[in-house]
Amino acid sequence: MRRSLATIATALLFALPVGAQAQGFTEAEVAAIKQGVFNDPAAPVMGNLQGDVTLVEFSDYNCGFCRKAMPTVSQLLKTDPKIKLVVHEIPIFGEGSRYAAMAALAAQKQGKYAEFHRALMAMRGEAEKASVLRVARDVGLDVARLERDMQAPEITAQIEKSLTLADQIGLAGTPSFVAGDRAVFGALPIEDLAELVAEARAAKK
Repeated sequence: MRRSLATIATALLFALPVGAQAQGFTEAEVAAIKQGVFNDPAAPVMGNLQGDVTLVEFSDYNCGFCRKAMPTVSQLLKTDPKIKLVVHEIPIFGEGSRYAAMAALAAQKQGKYAEFHRALMAMRGEAEKASVLRVARDVGLDVARLERDMQAPEITAQIEKSLTLADQIGLAGTPSFVAGDRAVFGALPIEDLAELVAEARAAKK
């Protein structure tokens, strides 16, 4: 399913439940939401940190379509080295998903988020404590430190913040991708993601 958005503000107006629509958002609130989606300093970043366009992915490690999308996203980052990819962890498939998201965010402190993220998306079977820690060991993470870092309050806060953002902009599920003023949902062909990025890049000129 594809959702075209004229602006982030329009997305808010048309995607939120009726009660929230009635309450409305101020321009400042819309700007804060957009800032949180694209420029959250605590959100993991992959690709080109100084890229000329930002692609945002909302994903869950137990989402089959997120796993299917990962090779496509990796290929897109290779073919377009000017993309900055911001990842929002939104664990919506149970406790295993939340454990994996917490571990992935904690892996940032060891400088291995990207490698761990890709490995979790490529794993077989359900993401839960035993499998997540096995993958952590496989990619060379200090597992004892990882488990300690996962307990930091900012890890839970980051997940809740990303879940709230997903609700605020009315995302349909995972994976969802946002660039510029448009969002798309699903494991899409690389051509569709490249088009999303191209539109966002052109809009900046």
